[in-house]
Amino acid sequence: MIKELNTQGTENLVAIADQFAQQGKVTDVKAFGSGNINDTFLVTLDSLELQHFVLQRINTQVFRQPQLIMQNMCMFTEHVRKRLQSTPLNRRWEVPRVLLTKNAQDHWKDVDGSFWRAISFIEGSQSFDTMHDRSHAQEIGYALGMFHNLISDLPPEKLADTLEGFHITPLYLQHYEEVLAISNVSKNIEINYCLQFVSDRQIFAHILENAKAEGKLPLRLMHGDPKINNVMFDIATQQAVSVIDLDTVKPGLVHYDIGDCLRSGCNPGGEETEKWENVYFDTDLCKEILAGYLGVAKAFLTDNDYAYIYDAIRLIAFELGLRFFADYLAGNVYFKVKHPEHNLARAIVQFKLTESIESQEIQIRKIIKDIK
Repeated sequence: MIKELNTQGTENLVAIADQFAQQGKVTDVKAFGSGNINDTFLVTLDSLELQHFVLQRINTQVFRQPQLIMQNMCMFTEHVRKRLQSTPLNRRWEVPRVLLTKNAQDHWKDVDGSFWRAISFIEGSQSFDTMHDRSHAQEIGYALGMFHNLISDLPPEKLADTLEGFHITPLYLQHYEEVLAISNVSKNIEINYCLQFVSDRQIFAHILENAKAEGKLPLRLMHGDPKINNVMFDIATQQAVSVIDLDTVKPGLVHYDIGDCLRSGCNPGGEETEKWENVYFDTDLCKEILAGYLGVAKAFLTDNDYAYIYDAIRLIAFELGLRFFADYLAGNVYFKVKHPEHNLARAIVQFKLTESIESQEIQIRKIIKDIK
């Protein structure tokens, strides 16, 4: 998508960016970040007050109602801004701001009907695709805890559900069963392993949704995609200063965020490794991330919330593996792949990670209890 835009020339991008340039003149627009959903650019201005901002073309194939994303983002960022004004923190923390067009709109549509928006750039910050330094673990936990804390008093019904079904594990299981029923894939050791793995854990897929239905876990606002590379670190202090990629902020369970953060943060080998025998869940990193998270989040968590943290960690690794495997069986239609077996390999990594989590259940539950 970025290549397609670049063939239109920088002039076109500058003209689009100029719609949001309230201060100064646009001097440069270049591709930015490693996201694979929206097209993202960093805009440079000749202004001392605002030197950069982020310009994005929203992928409307994924987000069918992009105006709801903007409505959500305007509401919760304003809420956080007021919270920080009334109760300032003793350290740097920023929330990306929605920048309006010269016509005071929160988005702009070009002649092709593409949906563009601009958000503030967190100056003097950087992100990492993997755990850059073990000292970052506690900061990653702090960042997610602070994010949850700052929106914990915003009623979830005020925000729209921008991706219905996202992180609802039973729905992914249902989709998997539908795909499996019509799949004619040739079985081998790896495929048989995945089939058996899912079969053995099907009943577990409902654990968090059942707890929500029974009133044990409350509906709150969640980030939806709290991977490591969505946490911004101050370049000078190496402290977390922001959580970005806010398109999936929606009503849900914070446990999906906790599980996803730990799933991505405690797998030193990463999601793309094919050395399956080396995949493991690092409980030392888990302890640090949870310590950072719970240090902030204990202000709003209940006893029931703590009781389901282990289940969330296990479930999200299983859920992602299930999604990868279902996509492999469907012919790789959702996740981008580099080769036909890529999603199968990714699924095995997540299933091996799930096994490692299960084998350390007593230790992980003890970590949660001790930090609580």
